[in-house]
Amino acid sequence: MDQIRFANPEYFYLTLVFIPMIAWYVFRQHKSKASIQISTIRGFANASKTFRHYLRHILFVLQLGVLLLLITALARPQTSTNWEDRQTEGIDIVIAIDISSSMLARDFMPNRLEAAKDVAAEFISGRDNDRIGLVVFSGESFTQCPLTTDHAVLINLFKDIESGIIEDGTAIGNGLATAVSRLRESNAQSRVVILLTDGENNRGEIAPVSAAEIAKTYGIRVYTIGVGTIGKAPYPVQTPFGTQIQEVDVKIDEETLQQIAEITDGEYFRATNNKKLIEIYKEIDQLEKSKIEVKEYSRKDEEYNQFAIPAVFLLILLLILQNTVFKSIP
Repeated sequence: MDQIRFANPEYFYLTLVFIPMIAWYVFRQHKSKASIQISTIRGFANASKTFRHYLRHILFVLQLGVLLLLITALARPQTSTNWEDRQTEGIDIVIAIDISSSMLARDFMPNRLEAAKDVAAEFISGRDNDRIGLVVFSGESFTQCPLTTDHAVLINLFKDIESGIIEDGTAIGNGLATAVSRLRESNAQSRVVILLTDGENNRGEIAPVSAAEIAKTYGIRVYTIGVGTIGKAPYPVQTPFGTQIQEVDVKIDEETLQQIAEITDGEYFRATNNKKLIEIYKEIDQLEKSKIEVKEYSRKDEEYNQFAIPAVFLLILLLILQNTVFKSIP
């Protein structure tokens, strides 16, 4: 049987009104007795008693019953027996994304940057229990969004990312170092950086391998993703005749990205098209499933109808009896 709890048990103090009600009823019943004195009641000994005599207190009992049921309904009875064990998966993740001009190459649809944003947003939507942050880098790096569980805000900030908002270049080391800085004080059981770039480190004060060593010191795992087709890729170039598409060489420092992943106990992935990029994020999603705590919860169901509905029926019965069977009884 479901266990009932009351959300507002203080309403049961209203039952104290029953004390003066019962006292007044007893007093009134005593006062209403006949005061004529006779020598003997022997002649009435065998007189039959009607059912109204035996049920003469039923109206008062019904009144108390209606009040008790209404007070119980006001106290908000709830059942909470649907307890479940739930394992939550919580990880702190920072996505560090390259926004240099080369990310506008169109070997991905519509281009590398937009494809990376779309896939990352879908990844974020599937990580309900994780805190996720965003770092962007090109010639320098900065935090676009600190670690947060407000994924709607984070996805909106993703949409605002554009190439050219900071100085051009590819500072992979700085981007990774900034991401590590956001995670170093985290108390999460698992801390992860997803670093996505399409080029070679050519800017910044921190070497990528040095940033990886720092990440290792803090126990931060780094997954690196190299974005770009093998060989050449179509790239929009501004000319006096407008934007023209030219084939440019794809140069990704895969050796450094592999080294970063190896140092931090992560993995390196190469994405050559949209589909492959989606598969990479799905693989990372499966790799980073860390069950960190067990919670018990229940869905509380309001049960006031179990008391309010009978109260209405008792009230209707009370009114019917008052105006029919017991109409002549004061």
